[in-house]
Amino acid sequence: MKTSNLNFWGTSKYWWVVLTLGIVMVLCGFAYWFWPAIGYAVSSQIFGWLMVLAGIVQLCVSSGKDRPRGWGWWLAGGIIDLFIGFMLVRSVILSELVFPYFISIVFLFWGISAIFSSVSQRARRYWWLYLINGILLMVLGFLFLEAGYVTDMVMTSFLTSIAFVYWGFSIAMISYDMRPPVEE
Repeated sequence: MKTSNLNFWGTSKYWWVVLTLGIVMVLCGFAYWFWPAIGYAVSSQIFGWLMVLAGIVQLCVSSGKDRPRGWGWWLAGGIIDLFIGFMLVRSVILSELVFPYFISIVFLFWGISAIFSSVSQRARRYWWLYLINGILLMVLGFLFLEAGYVTDMVMTSFLTSIAFVYWGFSIAMISYDMRPPVEE
């Protein structure tokens, strides 16, 4: 007997791909935290390639015959992440100039989608965790806007390392929610 699933993101048998992406992002965040001498340009390039990877994963999750219930959010996020990722890896000079603004757009989008997720899952026990996650992602997005406005590369580098770690944990949390229920 199947039970109804009140999951905003839907379920997918490929939830482990999303979990792997989250783990890679956390590892990259800690690497950048401990070795900040890599430089601003390199971090924007790495983040750009991770955005491309995240976009591909999101498009894979949203496509196929067994796509999850919230596939539209995955499709929109995948397109946005691919666009921003390719813009960042296209040119080092361009990526240095617009890096904080592009990353701000990504975090604002993910924050808004997490808040919508929390509202649609009010019947679940831990719906408020998605609400907190959405608010924190939006705050991080606004901090990136401020860092870009004052062109403070030190603040942007610090926020980038925090963003990698936090976003990786957020994606890992979503992946566990995407697991299909075990049938007995």
